[in-house]
Amino acid sequence: MPVTVRIPSYLTAFADGRNSIVVDAGPVTAGGVLESLWSLYPGLRDRIVDEKGELRQHINIFVDEESIRFASGLATPVSEGSEILIVPAVSGG
Repeated sequence: MPVTVRIPSYLTAFADGRNSIVVDAGPVTAGGVLESLWSLYPGLRDRIVDEKGELRQHINIFVDEESIRFASGLATPVSEGSEILIVPAVSGG
């Protein structure tokens, strides 16, 4: 099942300069799609999840327009043709 993953510009160096990658995801969850992405570009893993496999605090993942933090986390279902966005958190004051 093909799913498009959008990579923020500061992480494209870990994805051969690409900001959009279509992966053929096995398990149809956000975590399954990310595992497929990491098998292609392993350098992205440590920048997205911590050593426990949990989403880093400064990273937001969206399946289509829904944040996985407010859904089922990495177990959030992904449909065929969905788009996953990896978005850095923005803060300031």
